[in-house]
Amino acid sequence: MNLPLFIAWRYLFARKSHNVINIISAISATGMAIGTAALIIILSIYNGFDSLVKSMLGNVEPDLLITSERSKTFVPEGSVYDWIYEQESVTSMCTVLQERVFISYDGRQGIAEAKGVDRIYEEESPLREHITTGAFSLHRGDVPQAVAGAGLAYRMGMNPRFVSPVEIYFPSRTRNISLSNPAASIESVKVYPSGIFSINNEIDNSLIIIPIEKMRGLLEYDNEVSGVEIRMEGASAKEIRRVKEEIGRQLGPGFKVSDRFEQNSSLYKMMRYEKVSIYLILIFIILIIAFNIFGSLSMLIIEKQEDIRTFRSMGASDRLMKRVFVLEGWMISLLGLAAGIVIGVGFALLQQHFGFIRMPGNFVIQAYPIIISWTDILITAAGVAAIGYLIALLPVASFYRKESRRV
Repeated sequence: MNLPLFIAWRYLFARKSHNVINIISAISATGMAIGTAALIIILSIYNGFDSLVKSMLGNVEPDLLITSERSKTFVPEGSVYDWIYEQESVTSMCTVLQERVFISYDGRQGIAEAKGVDRIYEEESPLREHITTGAFSLHRGDVPQAVAGAGLAYRMGMNPRFVSPVEIYFPSRTRNISLSNPAASIESVKVYPSGIFSINNEIDNSLIIIPIEKMRGLLEYDNEVSGVEIRMEGASAKEIRRVKEEIGRQLGPGFKVSDRFEQNSSLYKMMRYEKVSIYLILIFIILIIAFNIFGSLSMLIIEKQEDIRTFRSMGASDRLMKRVFVLEGWMISLLGLAAGIVIGVGFALLQQHFGFIRMPGNFVIQAYPIIISWTDILITAAGVAAIGYLIALLPVASFYRKESRRV
């Protein structure tokens, strides 16, 4: 066995003449264990919420979105769309036409983001899983219907059970504004609310989905769309990237093909920064806890002065003795790290399977979501181990610096 490691191991578990050293060492290891477990648990809960947000957004946002770089609308035609249909990984492709509009319902007015969608979207959209009232239906015979976000519906007083229509207005693109009769320069359509959905505050407060033919009538378009949405359920990131690159190559520079990250880059970047911030804050707390190791190791070096002189007389170098005490301090943090990983992973697995910590209030899920990431565990272990090693160096370096001055 490595001699410094053997001596450090003996010192770690041997009884000390001053019991306070044992107590401080135990407190240090316990603190490191609690800090490590907390870091793993909090990062795992964050992963759970991160996955929940992405899955909820995935019910609104497609895996790939084709838009025009040159104008707000375009006509989706060409061999590239036949190629997309032929891909086994593509589960659906639909056309949408989206614009900010003015809406009126039962005496209330407001601004909304109207999204016209085709029959494929109506039949296959996963948004129907988030309907809270009514049903996801855009056609009832010849009657056009609409589904609205919960926040928008609450603000406008919409209710699928009422017979009042939602009136949607947009300035005409083809007629000049008439000062004598402004209403003549405004297009309008009527749809009837059939359902209310809930995704998140931003979407719920603004989005209303209507048939694309009604949206085209409102905006005075024939076959134009604002985007083509492509869904690839269960496809790997590599496959999505392959399809995206090929579509971009076939369409050319006049079009933009965006994946989910690019469609909401600011949101996903903010989520990444939040996770990094959480990690740094908790690592800083662990750093403060680790200073207990400084105290216990300093007291241990003072207690072992006679041992140090004995080892020196036997030919041990200062470098060997430094390694002994550094390893001694580092093992305290490593014991805490090992215990913390076991506690943190164990707690996360229990919450994952049993969900014993419930979410407060009326949330979309019953218990706190939690997802264990082995990358998070490795980063946590590396950070805590590095802190433990650096803290162990400080008292050893300080002691030998003072000794060299005396000499």
